[in-house]
Amino acid sequence: MAALAGELGPRGAFRSLRHFNYRLWFAGSLVSNTGTWMQRTAQDWLVLTELTHHNAAAVGVVMGLQFGPQFLLLPWTGFAADHYDRRKLLMLTQGALGALALILGLLTVMGWVKLWEVYLFAFLSGSAAAFDAPVRQTFVNELVGERDLANAVALNSTAFNGARMVGPAVAGLCIGAVGTGWAFILNGLSFVAVLGSLALLRRADLQPSIRATRKPGSLIEGFRYVAGRPDLLAIVLMLFLIGTFGLNFPIFVATMAVGVFHADATHYGLLSSIMAVGTITGALLAAGRERPRFGLLTIGACVFGVGCTLAAFAPSYWFFAAALVVIGVAALTFTNSSNGLMQLTTAPAMRGRVMAIRLAVALGGTPIGAPLVGWVANDLGPRWALGVGAASGFAAALVGALHAFRERREVAQE
Repeated sequence: MAALAGELGPRGAFRSLRHFNYRLWFAGSLVSNTGTWMQRTAQDWLVLTELTHHNAAAVGVVMGLQFGPQFLLLPWTGFAADHYDRRKLLMLTQGALGALALILGLLTVMGWVKLWEVYLFAFLSGSAAAFDAPVRQTFVNELVGERDLANAVALNSTAFNGARMVGPAVAGLCIGAVGTGWAFILNGLSFVAVLGSLALLRRADLQPSIRATRKPGSLIEGFRYVAGRPDLLAIVLMLFLIGTFGLNFPIFVATMAVGVFHADATHYGLLSSIMAVGTITGALLAAGRERPRFGLLTIGACVFGVGCTLAAFAPSYWFFAAALVVIGVAALTFTNSSNGLMQLTTAPAMRGRVMAIRLAVALGGTPIGAPLVGWVANDLGPRWALGVGAASGFAAALVGALHAFRERREVAQE
């Protein structure tokens, strides 16, 4: 009991859970994220094994359509996050995502789904998610305040990756037992949890951030803000490299599982769950830190490159699974540190636009990277695709090291 009290205390790893609103949001998100990971796993399996004959490029197209709207809708997503009621926006976006999952599930269960329909639903859900993501990330500040923001961001990652451990494994069992479509339907139903948590929040306890003033050129103002900050520019470039060429896990895992190790749906789902062991470990380590540090970005990027290299040379299914744990720790350390640094060092009135830019760079490059990585997997083999991921990690680490060197040189000159 004393240990638990310590973890919930002012400096504990779970201190954000002291806030009633955050506890409610955390629980709802955990259920909904589990459904989301079920859908992602089932969607990749549907495209790779049921609608195509192991076509990794088609999986890459789905990823591109799903994450491309983060870039295409950037002028509006950051504006919405900074100017409108975030709780109401989240209810709209979460409701839309749930409805799209249910419709796709019904089409699949009825045997009517076509590849172009999966493409369409990927784009529609990606558009809803483009508005949802910056609002969801900045809404955390309203739940816990500035003091516990870094911890809440880390715990959000823990919930997301805890769901990543359970969701793919459940999806694999679901696909084997009753079919792919039911994974989509269960995901649609899971959004009831997060919508319920939003409805039950104690509004009087919310801590609204400073709203930006509506004026022309607000997005340009966000770009100027980032351009004037060398540290943010370095983070954005590192995110672009790893986000575009490295965070293509559906392609890496699916092609290695099916094409190299000839795994069934259950073992395919298990790989994503094993990877989540690493991401949860990384999230819990992040939750225990007072504040993220820039050096963690460079370390995370370098270890990501090492993990992808080990996975590329994996001689067996279980060696590959172990390498995924390393990749998971590194990816979470990198993405969580970038999230925390960009939120905590950004002026509150600019936070929504800066986070929208972050997401657009981290995920908006997927339409470029995912089809390219899918082509490499198809024509050169899955191991070469992982080599592309490894190169992205090492390149991002080099960018981080160069920025740290410049900072130290400027300090020495002063």
